[in-house]
Amino acid sequence: MKSVFDKEFAVYGKVVEGYDFAPLLKLVRETSEKPADHTIYVPSDPAAEALPVSQKVAERVFGGMPVQVGYCNGHNQKLNCLEYHRNSELNIPDDDMVFLVASLQKVQDGRLDTSEVEAFSAPAGTAVLLYETTLHYAPVTMPGKEGFRVAVVLPRGTNTDMPAIQPETLEDRFLRARNKWLIAHPDSNEAKEGAFVGLSGENITIK
Repeated sequence: MKSVFDKEFAVYGKVVEGYDFAPLLKLVRETSEKPADHTIYVPSDPAAEALPVSQKVAERVFGGMPVQVGYCNGHNQKLNCLEYHRNSELNIPDDDMVFLVASLQKVQDGRLDTSEVEAFSAPAGTAVLLYETTLHYAPVTMPGKEGFRVAVVLPRGTNTDMPAIQPETLEDRFLRARNKWLIAHPDSNEAKEGAFVGLSGENITIK
């Protein structure tokens, strides 16, 4: 496993420094649950969005775009799926955690072998910006730890209700929510729920 501080991570994203995320992480820690056997995702938390650091991130990291600040909490050990957005995504973990990522450019005709996926650890308190071309999904629990809480910043509306479209292209079939395109592993619950199956190989597990 590599680290988000290693040079190999540069193709996927970067560590964002110069912001005091302590108030945001304190709020997420004190007001949100951390399930022991699954993950939860809340796209938008008004209390988190009201913090000065959230406004600063909107103005500087996202260049003045309206953003939503939410969280993804719980316990996860498997890859299951990979998703992407039409923008970068900022993650600020309150616990040590692992990113499983791959390059969107590696997807051919909607298919990707999971051997292309890499694992990068991120220490608690490290703000990590994932680029638009980085395939990712739910955080993964760091071995030896008991789950995670991760604050997530995205352009407003992302991961909310999917547009009511009839697929006309292959990529249309990946769309699972607003600004969320996803390809699933056949072993995942998402595949059973109708998500496009495009991942082959091992459903990577971090223990």
